[in-house]
This record gives sequence, C-alpha cells and structure tokens, in this order.
Amino acid sequence: MYAEDDLLPLSALQHLLFCRRQCALIHIEQVWVENLYTAEGRIMHERVDTGGQAARGDVRVEYSVPLRSLRLGVTGKADVVEFHRKTGTGKTKRAMWQPLPVEYKRGKPKKGNYDKVQLCAQAMCLEEMLDADIPGGALFYGKTRRRQDVPFDPALRQATENAAQELHALFESGLTPKPVYEKKCDSCSFVNLCLPKTLGSTRSANRYLLNAIRES
Repeated sequence: MYAEDDLLPLSALQHLLFCRRQCALIHIEQVWVENLYTAEGRIMHERVDTGGQAARGDVRVEYSVPLRSLRLGVTGKADVVEFHRKTGTGKTKRAMWQPLPVEYKRGKPKKGNYDKVQLCAQAMCLEEMLDADIPGGALFYGKTRRRQDVPFDPALRQATENAAQELHALFESGLTPKPVYEKKCDSCSFVNLCLPKTLGSTRSANRYLLNAIRES
C-alpha cells in the first residue's frame, strides 16, 4: 500500500505504455507540447470533465469522478462513471448500482493496450473505493463515434498492476529514457523536442554534432 504523498497520476500509465520517454518528459521533467491531436483530445475531455451528474432510466451518470488507489499508488479522475441499476437478491430485493467506467479518446482503437490499462486502473480504483466488483468498462473513440467494451480479465488486471509498479520505478529513478524511434513518433507532439531519429542513434547523433560544428 502506498502513502497519499506517494500517489502518481493515473494518466501517466497510458503515457508510460505508449512511450517511457514521453512519460518522463511529461511527468518528471514537467514538459508539455501540444499539437492538433492533443488539442482535439483536450477539447473533448473539457466537454466531458464539467462535473455533475445525469439520470437516464436505470442508468445514473457521474462526470469527472475523483479516483485513487493506495494499492496501485495512483490518483486521478474518470471521465464518466455509469451506475447501472440492478435488482438485488435476498429478502429485501433492494436495488443495487453496478459501476462502469467510460474513458473518452479522440482517435480510434489502438493496437496496444495502453488505453485499456488506463481504463482498468480506473476500475481498480473504484473497486477499492466502493468495495465493489467491476467486470468491465468502455472506451469511447471520437473518430469512430463508437464505444468499445473492455472486459477486465486477469491478464489486463495483471498488466495494469505491472504498469503501476513500472511507473513508480521510473519516478524513483528520476531518469528520462533515451529515445527509440518508432513509426508512432511521427504523430507525437514531442517529436521535435525528443528528436528520436537524431538522438536515438549514436552514429546519427555523432554525425549531427559534426555537421553542426562544421556549419559553425
């Protein structure tokens, strides 16, 4: 169990799994660079993160829900948590509410599981806070305008725990990893600051410095 002062941003889990260097630049070096994609994502979240609640029949919707987990050592908020009414069992038959976290993303479903890990971490926070079992959630992608159901199976839960441990280890090290160029770097807002093609290769870096010296 982590102490309150040791909690890290839940959103950093997504950044970590997308790119360890990006995660360190944002959360350790406190650097932020915006491009069209991040601006669109920010605007989408601003529309959702207004707070408040709504009711739709047997579904109660809570917006911008604060989250934390002392076991994972993360804190943040969920874009949306839906509470679905369920009929209880036993003598009272009283209504029960099943939480279902929903995370909004500007793009489309990705090959990696970093969005799913972020959503699963939100669910694990809610389970700890509400003493509830949450079997699944949903990701809403702005480009497709569709929801993708995400079951929180043992494999995804283990991946989420591993990511949380890796995140704490990265913060404890205080070191920003060296860049490694991948195709996804081209659409990253940090590409001109990170310089993965230049700094990711010792040979390329040496050539870059030699050229800079000659030009000067």
